[in-house]
Amino acid sequence: MALPLNNYEKNNEAFARAQQLIPGGIYGHQGPAEGCYIPASAFPRFSERAEGTYFWDLDGNRFVDYMCGYGPNVLGYGDADVNAAALEQLKIENCVTIPSYKMVEFAEVLVDTVASADWAFFAKNGGDTTTLAIMTARAHTHKKKIIFINGFYHGVAPWTQKVDYPGVIPEDVVNNLYIDWNNIPALEQVIAENAGEIAAFIATPYLHGNFADNVLPAEGYWQKVREICTKNGIVLIIDDVRAGFRLDLAGSDHFYGFEADLICFCKALANGWNVSALCGKEFLKSTVSGMSYTGSYWMSAVPFAAGIACINKLKTLDAPKEFREKGLKLTQGLAAAATNNGFHLSVSGEPALFYLRLADDDSLMIHQQWIAEMVKRGVFVTNHHNHFINHALSYEDIQFTVDVAEDAFHAVKKLRG
Repeated sequence: MALPLNNYEKNNEAFARAQQLIPGGIYGHQGPAEGCYIPASAFPRFSERAEGTYFWDLDGNRFVDYMCGYGPNVLGYGDADVNAAALEQLKIENCVTIPSYKMVEFAEVLVDTVASADWAFFAKNGGDTTTLAIMTARAHTHKKKIIFINGFYHGVAPWTQKVDYPGVIPEDVVNNLYIDWNNIPALEQVIAENAGEIAAFIATPYLHGNFADNVLPAEGYWQKVREICTKNGIVLIIDDVRAGFRLDLAGSDHFYGFEADLICFCKALANGWNVSALCGKEFLKSTVSGMSYTGSYWMSAVPFAAGIACINKLKTLDAPKEFREKGLKLTQGLAAAATNNGFHLSVSGEPALFYLRLADDDSLMIHQQWIAEMVKRGVFVTNHHNHFINHALSYEDIQFTVDVAEDAFHAVKKLRG
């Protein structure tokens, strides 16, 4: 039986208003012009409320949300335990001239939890931490060049972009070096070609970029990278902003059997309360302490309280195990639904934050049609980005998602004749 389709009348009216006042109406990767919402008419524009694994848009349409706020929703929107801790702290203090002692308590929790952490430094966004990591590596080594993996995303600061990106000048990226993922000979070659000039190697724990299948590390890859960086005095930075705490509460470097020198956290750190953290090894602590790097709200106490509650609850739940089990159940169901309808759904990455691609058309048009049909039926997924599992997602929600996928595949078959 065909499922009902969403109507977006109020969403579209609100977007028309937004375009008069806000650049693009909606800016950034969530904007209609960015390529992840195709066709834009299939997607809601504004949410009205959220709870658990769902959000509702302005027209009252409910969505099972696999983007999870692009990652921060790790326990469930409005998680009672995290919110209780945050609101209790708000009664006492939040943004004050000097930091709350809650910052110390949060740092203690992180250092006790993350295997490679001897200290913690707090900010607001993932990009705050990746930028600080690069600055720390350069300050410690007195070198300029940084090795990146092709297909990377480490934020929106100029150093993370390419020269053809608006507003980025050659000087911003002149010291960037690029190699392919899982390619140890390329790493050794770029180091040899830039001997004595490299400050850091930065990468995500596995390749989870956009517009391409995600790729796990080859066996022994990270152990060899660790050995090479140590030998050459290169600071090894892991950008765990997306994957952090979803694979392993001790850090994704721990999950893959090595230790980073610096590791960046944000999305799952406090279940949507705005805080990020850079953690690192003792030998870099004095370097960070000597740097001038801060922000108006970076020491606000409420997100620290939320972060403590979030991490402690993730531990109690053994959340990474749960995320893996739910992710496998979901992706196996989606792949079977595709097969049932004559399609091939490629699933890649880790089950806790998986990537989907219909491998039936190199143009990706069929994939985009299927995603659009999913969204119109109440399952919020996007084109060309990895997706996330959260604790509030139930097995009933997973079955609903698979049922929607079947109906969406039927619709795509009809569209394609």
